[in-house]
Amino acid sequence: MSLRFRSWWLIHSWSSLICTVFLVMLCVTGMPLIFHDEIEAALDNSSWQPANPDGPLLSYDEVLQAGLDDRPGEVPIYMSFDTDRPVVNVTLGPTADAPGSQMHFAPYDRTSGEAVMETSAGHEVLEFILQLHTDMFLGLPGMLFLGAMGLLFTIALVSGIVLYAPFMKKHDFGMVRAERSSRLKWLDLHNLLGITTMVWVGVVALTGVVNTLEKPINSHWRDNALADLQRKHEDTPQPTEFSSVDAAVGAAIEAAPGMTLQFVAFPGSDFSTDGHFAIFLHGETPLTEHLITPVLVDARTGEVAGVRQMPWYSKALSLSRPLHFGDYGGFPLKVFWAILNAVTLIVLWSGIYLWVKRRRWIA
Repeated sequence: MSLRFRSWWLIHSWSSLICTVFLVMLCVTGMPLIFHDEIEAALDNSSWQPANPDGPLLSYDEVLQAGLDDRPGEVPIYMSFDTDRPVVNVTLGPTADAPGSQMHFAPYDRTSGEAVMETSAGHEVLEFILQLHTDMFLGLPGMLFLGAMGLLFTIALVSGIVLYAPFMKKHDFGMVRAERSSRLKWLDLHNLLGITTMVWVGVVALTGVVNTLEKPINSHWRDNALADLQRKHEDTPQPTEFSSVDAAVGAAIEAAPGMTLQFVAFPGSDFSTDGHFAIFLHGETPLTEHLITPVLVDARTGEVAGVRQMPWYSKALSLSRPLHFGDYGGFPLKVFWAILNAVTLIVLWSGIYLWVKRRRWIA
């Protein structure tokens, strides 16, 4: 064994071994997360239906007023919108900059203005799995640790390719020596499955690493790119009375054509200024729906004050999410993602098996 080959073998072996346990956890928890929409739909026992399914929709101003009537003395902070039912979610609080613990979140039926009484059982198991998959219940340190494991896995992939190239000069591609020892058979399967899924595994690993940087990226965007837009209009006085939310949304969509409403941040909230609505819009395709464009609208006049495109690093984060879970091509792509995920589990298990066998063989 040449010194160069042995060096690459050591890099491949130890980078794989250090991250394998965590990668197995990520593959196992990732499987149900691929089908989270389908699982949530199957578990949802909610019987809620809009009060007037065929009736006209209330304006955003009317829904907001319904929320304010239910919580007198409070002020609006955010409005968000369900994509699959006529529901507007209104977040209120004692002040616009109230902490999350003092915010009150309530969904409203846009066909009647009545509060939506959720009766679904909830999906605590999926939430538990998502938290384990995202940060192992350790917050940002857990996310960064999993990101480091993803980088180690990427090193293992690169070193595996380097090792596979000279190996295949002596053998036919796809060869599995089933008639030889168990160790050789699993070595061939490990190599074959690893090289055939290499591109997919690399994409999932790298997008996973990007996803672990979500909090730092969002904080940087909010404190720099978005804050820069806010600073240009920080002298706008806080209005004593808001203009129409519907008019503000309409002006924002006109300023950013081809975009769809995601949520509204009211003046004084963390995502806006004291004098503006911040209207957040997103794309209309499965891939671009994760790309967000904020539009500041003067809360007194309803006129657009500024539009800011997402910086490249925020776009990279937003695009990494659907790529990571195969969440942009419908159910068939999710099935394909699940199959490749299962194959990756076999590659990881066979790697552990080969390492143990080799240690015994050397001993």
